[in-house]
Amino acid sequence: MMLQKTIQARSKAIIEIDGLKFKDLNGDGKLNPYEDWRLPSAERAKDLIGRMNSREKAGMFILTDKPMGISVEKGEPTSHNGVISEVDKDHEVPVPKHEYPTSTLLNDFQLRHLIVRENAKPEDMTTYTNTIQEIAEASRLGIPVAIISNSKNENEDATFNAEQSIREFTTFPGTLGLAAMDDLALIEKFAEIGHEEFLANNIRKGYMYMVDTATDPRWFRTSGTFGENPDAISEIAEVIIPAFQGDQLNEASIAMTIKHFPGGGARENGFDPHYAEGKFNVYPTEGSLEKYHLPPFKAAIKHNPAAIMPYYAIPSEDKSVTPQAPFKGGFDEDVAFAYNKQFIQELLRDELGFKGYVNSDTGVLGSMAWGVEDLSLTERVVKIIEAGTNVVSGTTDVDAFQEAIESGMVDEARVNQLISQLLEPLFDLGLFENPYRDVNHAKAVTNTPEKQAIAYEAHQKSVVLLKNENNVLPLTADKLAGKKVYVELFTKLYSEKEMETRRRVGNTQNTDEINTALPKLISETFPELNLVDDYNEAEIAILFVEPISGSYFEATPTYLDLQIHSETNVNLDKIKAIKAAVDQTIINVNFDLPFILENIEPLANGLTASFDTFLQAILDIILGKFNPTGKLPLTLPKNDAAVEVDEHGICASPNDVPGYDKELYMDRPYTYEDSQGNKYTYGFGLSYER
Repeated sequence: MMLQKTIQARSKAIIEIDGLKFKDLNGDGKLNPYEDWRLPSAERAKDLIGRMNSREKAGMFILTDKPMGISVEKGEPTSHNGVISEVDKDHEVPVPKHEYPTSTLLNDFQLRHLIVRENAKPEDMTTYTNTIQEIAEASRLGIPVAIISNSKNENEDATFNAEQSIREFTTFPGTLGLAAMDDLALIEKFAEIGHEEFLANNIRKGYMYMVDTATDPRWFRTSGTFGENPDAISEIAEVIIPAFQGDQLNEASIAMTIKHFPGGGARENGFDPHYAEGKFNVYPTEGSLEKYHLPPFKAAIKHNPAAIMPYYAIPSEDKSVTPQAPFKGGFDEDVAFAYNKQFIQELLRDELGFKGYVNSDTGVLGSMAWGVEDLSLTERVVKIIEAGTNVVSGTTDVDAFQEAIESGMVDEARVNQLISQLLEPLFDLGLFENPYRDVNHAKAVTNTPEKQAIAYEAHQKSVVLLKNENNVLPLTADKLAGKKVYVELFTKLYSEKEMETRRRVGNTQNTDEINTALPKLISETFPELNLVDDYNEAEIAILFVEPISGSYFEATPTYLDLQIHSETNVNLDKIKAIKAAVDQTIINVNFDLPFILENIEPLANGLTASFDTFLQAILDIILGKFNPTGKLPLTLPKNDAAVEVDEHGICASPNDVPGYDKELYMDRPYTYEDSQGNKYTYGFGLSYER
């Protein structure tokens, strides 16, 4: 006997056939094949596509973001008791665009892929996602929405512990910190927690994770990767994808979007394709694409991720050694990967065997349409469809897709094939039957003390001990006896305009306010520390250094600065003054890039590395509450000469090779070596001798 699937309806009727219940999604009182959950998803998708008009088909190709009702400015329009934003206005930052009302996106444009970016409480998030599905259910065919989010379970800012965190989901260290743990079992727990929280909050698709191999040290997005070792990244991908999705998509799955194919790390001297200066992927080293950048994607594909996202960039024939295996010749076209049939159809699908759908990165149809700038909008649509990209992110240009479909500029069978690949996951996820989740359950399972305890272990394991001169660490009770301790955080002090933006996402404290609050937080947690406000009165200084370099959406005037000094928002002169005033200096550096340590390491008797790690967990290492086990996920460059770029734009260290292998291709040393003779290469990390 076939088991009844859970059916929930808010806008449409439920009908009963042969003792089983189905949702009457098109309201005709009959059980149509696409409404019949007993049928295979491919068969249901075929029937539904046959019922869709050109506008509904066009909408399937579009993916955009839209703020929730809780995010509107005072006086701006909302619907559904304030849950849904109906704001209709132009934006100039980060790129010019028009924000349409949610009702327009769903009912007129027929969009069925929507990104939610807020850090919202579970009750707000689940109420919102349920309401979006309710609106979609009321449409002509009742097609549900794939509600999408970037990862929500990693820390981003200087935070003392979970109680001080602004994050609503359970907060682990950054992805570099997860890699630094060198603990696949704990990474699996991380993914299981993320899965449960996404599912409870009714976010059914994740824009995650980055399996890019970080090979250029100046790439601003390094912090979102799992480091520079393709073998380790592959192992992590093979743990995370099954934990979120299961063996195959089902009613309990979170559909994953693995990015950024074929690997975003091969940057030209760090510049990112969010802006024109970084629009090329470069492969100056023979065989680097196959050896360093493709392996994590091959590993991911073994576990059938729902989607793969290509990067914005163009594969540069002029700046690369070709052929790059597995290609037999050069690169066919100087067009971005989402438009690039050689990479999407021939490599990703035919060669690597990817069976899911291709989800472009945000803005590739508009401001970042690298290589196809001369094409009209509709011509870009045609090319992107012909390349095999299923859904285009960051646009509302549904008219261009509708024109391409109705004019016959694209083959109807191709259009239907790509739409079927988008609809089948929606059926597999059970969204046609039950797109709703219980608000109280979301509150009950999100960011619980039990989950926080697991995450806190990850924070502790993410810390890497780099230097321990004369065994100054750990600062045990006998070493602290009679000693006064000074503590300070060194990072960017934000302008009032920047703070306005930060406050909108819950960051209410500027750096000076964090420093004011820090001694009390530390004293409450570590009463053995005798803290003083003036470093001149202290014998020991514990300094948290968080350099910040570059910007997500803008190119720096010169190459990204990896030194730690005032230009990267660290008051180096004050650190030197503190060093001169105290007997022992313990420094922790937070790495979202592989910063150069030549200004900092000589000032430190004890040196640790963190990766968006809670400050309390760092202090656990420093005070000996936890024996350090972390290992560097990145090789740290020796000096500016190691990343120097000549007058021809050629870097001394190859852009496409991980740090641990760079010296194979260089005429100078790459890896930083400290005063103790330790080289800070991938996998390095000390522990305490017990």
